Amino acid sequence: MSRDPIRKVVIVGGGTAGWMAAAVLSEFFKGMLTVELIESDDIGTVGVGEATIPQIRLFTGLLGIDEAEMLSATRGTFKLGIQFSDWGRLDDTYMHAFGAIGRKLGSLDFHHYWLKARAVGQASSLWKYSLNETAAVANRFSHLDNVPDMHLGGLVYAYHFDAALFAKYLRGYSERRGVRRREGKVVDVAIGKENGFIEAVTLEGGKRVGGDLFIDCTGFRGLLIEDALETGYEDWSLWLPCDRAVAVPTAHSGPMRPYTTARALDCGWQWRIPLQHRVGNGHVYASQYMSDDEAVSVLLDNVQGETLDEPRLLKFKTGRRKKFWNRNCVALGLASGFMEPLESTSIHLIQTGISRLLEYFPRKGFEQVDIDEYNRRCTWEFERIRDFLILHYHANQRDDSQFWIDRRELPVPTELHRRTDLFLANGRIHREFDELFTEAAWLQVMVGQGILPAGWHPLADRIDEGQMGRFLTSIQTIIAATVDKLPGHEDYVKKYCAAPD
Repeated sequence: MSRDPIRKVVIVGGGTAGWMAAAVLSEFFKGMLTVELIESDDIGTVGVGEATIPQIRLFTGLLGIDEAEMLSATRGTFKLGIQFSDWGRLDDTYMHAFGAIGRKLGSLDFHHYWLKARAVGQASSLWKYSLNETAAVANRFSHLDNVPDMHLGGLVYAYHFDAALFAKYLRGYSERRGVRRREGKVVDVAIGKENGFIEAVTLEGGKRVGGDLFIDCTGFRGLLIEDALETGYEDWSLWLPCDRAVAVPTAHSGPMRPYTTARALDCGWQWRIPLQHRVGNGHVYASQYMSDDEAVSVLLDNVQGETLDEPRLLKFKTGRRKKFWNRNCVALGLASGFMEPLESTSIHLIQTGISRLLEYFPRKGFEQVDIDEYNRRCTWEFERIRDFLILHYHANQRDDSQFWIDRRELPVPTELHRRTDLFLANGRIHREFDELFTEAAWLQVMVGQGILPAGWHPLADRIDEGQMGRFLTSIQTIIAATVDKLPGHEDYVKKYCAAPD
């Protein structure tokens, strides 16, 4: 088994995934290896992943990226959460807001006190105790790390940005650190006869590009991981049957809101993502319930503002590769799998794939135990995100379309069933290891869609109703007063990170 170091990494495909990988490798392995990225201007990217989650700030911080500069270059805005409409019942609305709900009292999470207070009619809506949600619906934002002297955390935020411009920004970052971009289309992949490893790719015109480690960022096709290595794909469309999306940008027609919206429709849902220069819109749907023409018509009937381009159709299959790392090839982005952007996890999964690659970065010997652990952890993360998305569909009380009835009646994965049962009994939420979604995230979706526990933790009974009322009222009052002092979101964006005209 060779202990020689990797000398050259070849990334096939650009877009968000390719340039994120190039940026990280060029920063962390500066002077240690060569990074070459192959992409073709003739091959488009999906480029609709415009909403992120707070972990994106770990990525930009790790690379020393200036936030204001990046947001200006990508026409970005701030995101405090995702507002869901019509998911539990028609006319219901709730938000999956980032950050905490209320605050702990002693060792016990806030929501147990809220559940007890709700049972006796003392509690307001759960979201009145969320700083993020209160600021979001008021269209206010500022950098706020904490609420001084009040034992409350500050605003937790992510970004909305133009994904194509983000890739362009990272390309500049990477090329300044020595990454070589090669224009071209891959027409052949050379596989070694002895070990089945990828030895090189051949471009149109005959140029052969060899390397030690190959990263597949070729999108849904999976040119290396699937076409060349025949890794296989695990299909999750039984639980998540939406397999198409149609997207269209529109001009602004109202305030620049600091949150994404996800509105449930008859056979899927519609997103709305406000950027500085436009609004991104899309309709995710299941083709077995609705035709493409119908889906386009539904989207155009529901968007706000003038459309700026023709609707664009995307086809996909929810699921994952059976291996994310196979031999000397690692798949990132759409090449590794796909889950609809309901919770803005696409870019995050690129980020964690890169992070794990750094953790298990190989030598030329490619220890199988490292590859197996990488695949185990990626599989576990994909499955937990899958379950969280299924929860949105399964926990509905809608009877206005067959699509929603079918989603409710379909049995869910065992792990999701265990979680909902645990919560239903006494409001218990257990977060496993380093899984993505926090207790507050599970709480908001379950309560928002009508899953309400029969009880609460016995420790909540330590305080009487008078103490309970004062505790809850104080949090709500502090949050309201804090939000009142925040500037408007659009004004803050213009002052902090305005994009050039």
